[in-house]
Amino acid sequence: MLKRILIAILAVGAATAPAFAHLDPMAHGPVMAGFTHPLFGLDHVLVMVAVGLWAAVAGRRAIWIVPAAFVGAMAFGFAAAIAGVSLPFVEPVILVSVVFVGVMVALALPVPAPAVAAMVAVFALFHGHAHGGELGAAGALEFALGFIVATAALHLVGIALGLGFARILDTGRSRMAIQILGGLTALGGVWLAVGA
Repeated sequence: MLKRILIAILAVGAATAPAFAHLDPMAHGPVMAGFTHPLFGLDHVLVMVAVGLWAAVAGRRAIWIVPAAFVGAMAFGFAAAIAGVSLPFVEPVILVSVVFVGVMVALALPVPAPAVAAMVAVFALFHGHAHGGELGAAGALEFALGFIVATAALHLVGIALGLGFARILDTGRSRMAIQILGGLTALGGVWLAVGA
């Protein structure tokens, strides 16, 4: 199990390390362009995996409530962007979301699932708005389907990491491993914010 977790971490890191341009929806199709959109942004990958980790740490209902709140609010933010509704400070808030969610995972504070869901939903609006702002020539529904599936997959990676650590490690080590991942996420957000 640990081997699978490490492979998943390396795969996510390898997929996001290079500075890729977003795929052309005309050449690759709008679904694939949408699917790869969050995967080509380290800020999106970090926060979405961390949201999954936070859901796993919060436990039980949070495992589905938190990712559902993120995806739903992200879809709403996307719709707002393509409808021409502007949001201030989209990119700065996205960077803050990486640091904030990472810190919350690192602190492992007992926060009720609805409160976690509400917090991530606020940030998800901005992530969705960013996707909508970069829609380009892609069909909106197909593009949205792509990034929603990719986002859910990244949440599942975080949940799998959180639950996987709980299965293979004792409680103290599992908690420490998750907190370390949260801290690394927050540091990644700071690194991006200072101009990586």
